[in-house]
Amino acid sequence: MFPLYCQLATPAQAQRVVQQIAEKFLQPGGLVTTLNTSHEQWDCPNGWAPLQWVAIQGLRNYQFHSLANEIAQRFSQTVTDTYQVTGKFLEKYNVVEPTVRATGGEYVNQEGFGWTNGVLRALCPLS
Repeated sequence: MFPLYCQLATPAQAQRVVQQIAEKFLQPGGLVTTLNTSHEQWDCPNGWAPLQWVAIQGLRNYQFHSLANEIAQRFSQTVTDTYQVTGKFLEKYNVVEPTVRATGGEYVNQEGFGWTNGVLRALCPLS
């Protein structure tokens, strides 16, 4: 998604990326970072706020607003639903099963994470 975010992809390249994102990476709670399920923190089933932002903005750069909005809605819902249960924003989220807390990696999922706060605020601006 970074080539779309930085506007370095051709329209044909962007179209191929969008097809892969929609078919393989889009999950009920947002985008998985990889398709690899390794139980490491960056891999499936986890999704990370800054990478959701890169994907959403990259899609918007190439006028794929419907998919961008779908990702934004799914990830925002995951974050707000988790907040309703835990009272906390988290570092990463299980976007495959959004009601299950994300795990994996060399340390436990961190609470009160700034990038999640910032991305949610950007996706859900106050009136």
